[in-house]
Amino acid sequence: MSSSNMKNNPRHAFTLIELLVVISIIAILASLAFPAVNGALDSAKKAQAKNNAVQIATAVTAYETEYGKLPLATITTVNAAMMNILSGINTNADANPRGIVFLEAPTWKKGKGGTNSAGFCDPWSTNTPYSIALDSDYDNTITAGTNGQSLRKKVGVWNDPGSANSKRYVTSWD
Repeated sequence: MSSSNMKNNPRHAFTLIELLVVISIIAILASLAFPAVNGALDSAKKAQAKNNAVQIATAVTAYETEYGKLPLATITTVNAAMMNILSGINTNADANPRGIVFLEAPTWKKGKGGTNSAGFCDPWSTNTPYSIALDSDYDNTITAGTNGQSLRKKVGVWNDPGSANSKRYVTSWD
């Protein structure tokens, strides 16, 4: 190329100011996306918690259908003893003599929930198992939920996220 063509076609490059503007625009867009991502993750955890509560209620109902009685009718949480019965581990004559697996629950994982030494816990807490109400007198009425509402159900399962996290509250009957 001749020197006259180079003068007519100067090379274009980003200036430092242009580069900083682009970086700041990307940073602003990323900061706008973080709350949306957190909201989506919280919604996914809530859906998982709801699914867990419904699975527990279904497993207890299946147990009652199979054995003609409710397991551990006097308990108020889905503790380790209840999980042993529903998962077929406790096969003594009073609990689950056939060793039927009514509920397969994974080990607790953040965002998924699952079982640990406390019992079956929701996706947010490792130490508070789901609460449960069973119709132990078989009148098809239970008192369930954090506000103690009366329901026409045999089984009710819910979590107790505390008043500060009331948006995380889920039930098996809604």
